[in-house]
Amino acid sequence: MEVEVKAEFERSGFSLSEEEQILQKCLTFCINFGLTPSDLVSHWEVYYLNRQLSGLRVESAHLDGFLSYLQNEKKENIIKGESNVHIYSSNEVDMLLNDEEYDVKESFLSTPINQAEQPYLESHNTVTTPGTNERPSKGLTISSNRMTPFGQRTNKFVLQFAFNHQNVENGKEEVSATQEDDLIKRVKPSERCSLQIHCSQPNSGCRFMYDKIEDKFLSLENRIRRHATAFAASGLYGELTDATLASQKSIFAVGMVCSDGEGRLSENSVLLQGSVEHSGGQRVRLDLQKLVEFSLFPGQVIVVEGQNPSGHCLIASKVTDSLPLSIHSSVPSAKRQAIGQEDQSGVPPYTPKVLSMVIAAGPFTTTDNLLFEPLNEILAYASRKQPQLLILMGPFVDSEHPDVKRGTSSKSFDDIFNVEIIRRLQDYIGYMGSAVRVILVPSIRDANHDFVYPQPAYEIYPPEEIKHQITCLANPSIFSSNEVTIGCSTVDILKQLSGEEISRIPPDTSSADRMARLSHHLLRQRSFYPLYPPSIDVPLDLSLAPEALEISLFPDILLIPSDLTPFVKVLELRERNEANEPVKCVCVNPGRLAKGIGGGTFVELAYDTNPDKTTASILRI
Repeated sequence: MEVEVKAEFERSGFSLSEEEQILQKCLTFCINFGLTPSDLVSHWEVYYLNRQLSGLRVESAHLDGFLSYLQNEKKENIIKGESNVHIYSSNEVDMLLNDEEYDVKESFLSTPINQAEQPYLESHNTVTTPGTNERPSKGLTISSNRMTPFGQRTNKFVLQFAFNHQNVENGKEEVSATQEDDLIKRVKPSERCSLQIHCSQPNSGCRFMYDKIEDKFLSLENRIRRHATAFAASGLYGELTDATLASQKSIFAVGMVCSDGEGRLSENSVLLQGSVEHSGGQRVRLDLQKLVEFSLFPGQVIVVEGQNPSGHCLIASKVTDSLPLSIHSSVPSAKRQAIGQEDQSGVPPYTPKVLSMVIAAGPFTTTDNLLFEPLNEILAYASRKQPQLLILMGPFVDSEHPDVKRGTSSKSFDDIFNVEIIRRLQDYIGYMGSAVRVILVPSIRDANHDFVYPQPAYEIYPPEEIKHQITCLANPSIFSSNEVTIGCSTVDILKQLSGEEISRIPPDTSSADRMARLSHHLLRQRSFYPLYPPSIDVPLDLSLAPEALEISLFPDILLIPSDLTPFVKVLELRERNEANEPVKCVCVNPGRLAKGIGGGTFVELAYDTNPDKTTASILRI
């Protein structure tokens, strides 16, 4: 057989570098995987082309990767061969023992599928409604062929944190299938919520990564000047002066926080860069020794009160980073895009500022497969709770997923997105009816979408009858539903700020809450991404709709998914609105729906008039 293997390689034009060692390993491959010499060389040719190896010479170092390739091929063949095997779950066994009627063929995936998609869809697990002993709801099941670690978990949903709930202890408590959420049911599911898009840029199909140094300079300069104008107009500060000029008097200066080196920002490396208008864009060292409290990061625009006796160092006595609320500009109504307004006449009137929603951020599948079982679970949960708004934020086809990284999937990224995500959402909407809306926000980790930030919305083409119920927004974006303003961005800005921020915080103050403090930065800077220079993995393009990064309309709810600890917090700014009431915002980090081979977290939220009456639950799958 070794002679035949060598002859097959030579017939295909390949030579062997270490002939004896390579032939011995190839003989082992043939025996272990049941391959003939011809089949083995055919597999090698596919591996050689996929890996784009140079030269027609088989090296011993290539064989480890070739072995992994053969193992993956055998794994996929075994999975395909199990298409007619059904593994019964404990729920199904109980039903059979109790003589209950159970139709495995029952499915709400009624959309016609073509022959190419059929084998792919047949490999999916069962979509069941939550609960440990509850029978799957009629019309919500798909045949199950594989038993995965995710499918073998004991508890469906566990309450990890309850916000503003009465008589619920903060801890892990299982959510039973029969438990009704009064706050979600308070909004009747028959009432379809309104939807207006205030800011969703850039447009699909835009050219990106063509930004020049001039574009970056103008974006930063305009940001500093805009803040300086706002601080001056507020009347809370004196005349703004050049921070680089020597003066014995106390002065006010506006500038952007920078570092004097390549490394991480520290108390001894903080510089203040002024605008070209006030200081010619020069920088001056910032002395923070007199400050009792501060929280700074690169790119933050601040107003500093202090003295600069030598002209080389500004000794700060007070630092403010919160942009005055008076300059907060609402987007003109003429520019707002109303979704589905043509059929609003048939929709019952809704109560303003009341909205129920379920919020989740990707990944939507576990790392050991592409079956999207966590997505099945949250759709089943939403079908029972019937929220008015289902907000799903990317990544949907995660570029960090092992199978996506290796390219071992037999489907293209677009096919995975359309079949696994869009088709399921269409069927979810078809099952729920016209009262539900779905919002999709992409991520820079999406393998099938533009790798740029700000990021255009997905382009999808759902059926005509439900096209106004699935709305794709840009990343970041601002929209309103039932007069509740929501801002969202899927870039993990909290984690990036956490790695760049320096702070001096008294332990007995509210600023000691690190997650709240990091979230406050976005609201005070009025920016979805105030960090500059950006993180190395963020493709920030400042020439591409820089206004998209501005929080031009103060949100009632701010969605910022992160790998950090999930939370729901009410943030209060120091400013007050025209009614002399404190300005508050509900900040939500839903966490990740899937973590490793197990489930993650998502948030169920009911907004009722104001943040203080809002209730929310962080649920772990």
